[in-house]
Amino acid sequence: MKLYVIRHGLTKCNVEKKYNGKLDEDINEIGILQAKKAQKAIKNLDIDLIICSPLLRTKHTCDIINVNNVPVIFDKRIEERDCGIYTGKDLGEFYNTDYWNYYSKAKVEGLETIQDLFKRIKLFLDEIKEKYKDKNILLVTHGGIARAVYFYFNELPKDGMIQEFGSSN
Repeated sequence: MKLYVIRHGLTKCNVEKKYNGKLDEDINEIGILQAKKAQKAIKNLDIDLIICSPLLRTKHTCDIINVNNVPVIFDKRIEERDCGIYTGKDLGEFYNTDYWNYYSKAKVEGLETIQDLFKRIKLFLDEIKEKYKDKNILLVTHGGIARAVYFYFNELPKDGMIQEFGSSN
């Protein structure tokens, strides 16, 4: 199986540097342009199936990039991490110190821990690796999910900080 991952285009919360989590917001004009730019590269990939988060921002991104009319499955398991009480609030110091720290013990009402997020994505990836082992899959998802996918295949940094990951964010 080949696995490709794309994050949705830019949203209002992204621009305003706010937690969006499971907030069901659409992509903005820049996000639409980003998706159109990605569309050019994706149309040349031999994709058998798209698995997309059912949130509006990912669905809209998927609609734009899916010029080859590849079958799409919507799967809640690749929805963004729940930000709990931080949803819609400004990113602050917590975002840079604990939110993306795998080893953080911070307790925040309604916040899905990174450990729980990673477990959710591990189960999802284990299943699709078996179910679609001979297929090329594109995930249309979110930044937090992209991090979990990346660290499914790569070692965590020693300090547990996963805010920055891979060769390009």
